Amino acid sequence: MTEPAIRAFFDEPTKTVTYLVWDLATSRGVVIDPVLDFDLASGEVDTESVEEVLGAAASERVRIEWVLETHVHADHLSGAPLIKARTGAKIGIGEHVKDVQNIFRPLFNATDVKPAGNDFDGLFADGDIVRAGAMAIEVLYTPGHTQADVSYKVGGAVFVGDTLFMPDYGTARADFPGGDAHKLYRSIKRLLALPPDTRLFMCHDYLAPGRDQYAWETTVREQRKSNKHVGDGVTEDEFVAMRTRQDAGLSAPRLLLPSIQVNIRAGRFPPATANGVQYMLVPVKIKGGADIDAVAG
Repeated sequence: MTEPAIRAFFDEPTKTVTYLVWDLATSRGVVIDPVLDFDLASGEVDTESVEEVLGAAASERVRIEWVLETHVHADHLSGAPLIKARTGAKIGIGEHVKDVQNIFRPLFNATDVKPAGNDFDGLFADGDIVRAGAMAIEVLYTPGHTQADVSYKVGGAVFVGDTLFMPDYGTARADFPGGDAHKLYRSIKRLLALPPDTRLFMCHDYLAPGRDQYAWETTVREQRKSNKHVGDGVTEDEFVAMRTRQDAGLSAPRLLLPSIQVNIRAGRFPPATANGVQYMLVPVKIKGGADIDAVAG
């Protein structure tokens, strides 16, 4: 097939890359991992990032048919519902999102989350093909960062979500509930078994030390040669030991709690309460040794 056209949009506050991907012959396309702007301190939502993507689609005369999520993100809120409302696009994600919902639904008392992943319009299994115009987008199940991650392969390009970062930064964490460093290693090796010239597009970049420009595109060849965590010659046991050690020192993403609550709902906010206001919940954990009765009242 003809290679797709690709435009990337970098959101610096969350270090997230959103992609507009389309078929030049039919002007049909998809958006991958859109960002909804959210200020945690004020609770204020803005649509500037989504508007930029929609504006680019309009200028290229692209009809957006799908919004594709690589996983339930823990570092940004999804802009998928706004794109759906504006364009009629459907929202899709890997079928194992059901497992992620089962973990977090009780934690946030999210009783409005629909059973069996039905907040999403499409749930994809490994090997499924998503079509937009003449584009055939292959779904690759790549768990490890979470149990529900998928990558999207379009011709010679693969959108890898949080499975890989740029070679000088390495790989994603695997310590979220349902994450697994062994599975992450095997998912990465599956991607790196693709042809050497395959283009790999990251979902994030955090500026590795010594680099002064953000970057989000590399190749299988470059990852195998230079990835600091999982290049050629690194064994699974070595990778798991490294990943476990590094993950133990990582802090939680700043937008973790609001992101999970929104993204398990396919980008939908929790329903308003009786006063008409929508709230994000913060589960409270009281450390051992505290007077629980005094603290909790």
